Amino acid sequence: MVTPAQPAAEKSSPCIARQPILTKDEDVLGYELFFHQSQEDRRFTSAANDATSATIDALSVMGFDTLCDGRVAFFDCTRQMLLQDCFALLPPGKVVVEIQESVPPDAEVLAACQRLKQEGRSIALDDFVPGDGREPLLEYADFVKIDIKKVAPAQAANLVAHCVSRQRQMLAKKVDTREDQVLALKNRFTLFQGYFFRLPEKLRVRQIPAGQSSRLRLLHAISKPQLEFAEIEELVKHDPPLCYRLLRYLNSPLLGLRAPVQSVRHALSVLGETELVRWIRMATTMAMGQEKSSDLVLASLVRARFCELLAPRMKHIESDLFLMGLVSLMDAILEVPIGVVIEEVSLSAETKAQLLRGKTGGKTPLSPIYDLMLAREAGEWETVTKLAKETDLSLYFINKTYNESMRWAHEITCTTPPAAQQKAKPTVI
Repeated sequence: MVTPAQPAAEKSSPCIARQPILTKDEDVLGYELFFHQSQEDRRFTSAANDATSATIDALSVMGFDTLCDGRVAFFDCTRQMLLQDCFALLPPGKVVVEIQESVPPDAEVLAACQRLKQEGRSIALDDFVPGDGREPLLEYADFVKIDIKKVAPAQAANLVAHCVSRQRQMLAKKVDTREDQVLALKNRFTLFQGYFFRLPEKLRVRQIPAGQSSRLRLLHAISKPQLEFAEIEELVKHDPPLCYRLLRYLNSPLLGLRAPVQSVRHALSVLGETELVRWIRMATTMAMGQEKSSDLVLASLVRARFCELLAPRMKHIESDLFLMGLVSLMDAILEVPIGVVIEEVSLSAETKAQLLRGKTGGKTPLSPIYDLMLAREAGEWETVTKLAKETDLSLYFINKTYNESMRWAHEITCTTPPAAQQKAKPTVI
């Protein structure tokens, strides 16, 4: 497949990945943002030498709330960025300036930190270690980040005790498993950075919670080749909270329908089969995820939309890629193995194989798309570049599509007025 060349003016699209930072209750405090720039269609280059413009451009293109879901943003910061006051145009209460381990605590750096604090900005010390030369900067720090893969548990516990005594919030990096989280909690960390919460505990094989089973049956019903509308209507009616959310969403300004939708049957006549299936999928996913981290629900919607937008560029792919992206995090949302989930949902054989093997690294015809989805989400830029060539997609198109998916998912989950939203939980429709 030949991807049309983009005009020169369009060959720059923000390359942004984010990693969630969570509290011990798995509420999302904020995100660390990782920037790269695609200066050519087939190549990623680091934005380190142009971090200011990358940051400002990205925020202007996508919007702060879209990037961070209204939460705090952690920005990696070099000495040069500190001295140039790169963060002056960003909202003080929404930004944490993360000072790299290579930044020396000289007079100019200390003055820059003092200026940031006077402006009401927060400061984090990244990759803090025993005997760290940035000890003088602790006076200005609000957060101290420790890489638990590089610092031994006993040393980490001593660092936490030292910094907590100075009233600093302690953040554990590289928390990739539940075991990592348990150990970090034991060592008195209160914030955690990583994707540990996206995997169910491996040693606990649960059944699908009773209250969620009917919602999975609904996902199954709307995924059949031939829809049985009486069955769909009956399932929705027997789930009053979901019925309410669905009708409320269909009547939201986001859809702009002229007449109010008063029933599932009415929704079918107004929206048509394809759109009704789409909205029921999203409403069901958000309903199932309302007790989980908001990042899980948002990420599942971003994945679904991203795969859906890639689908027209993929040859010989008949599978429902939207559904593949949506279900890819359902094991984490429901806290059950993915095998249990896919038994309850009507999926193509290729999609089932990919969801099963995607957790173990196995390959299927859908693997290039699935792997691209994961790599773009995590900001694994070299892998994205490799998969872009494999799928014959330009980096411009991949980034543009991912940015559009983030905006779309943010709009979908933010239809409830802010005052009515529960803190750090997904918006309920």
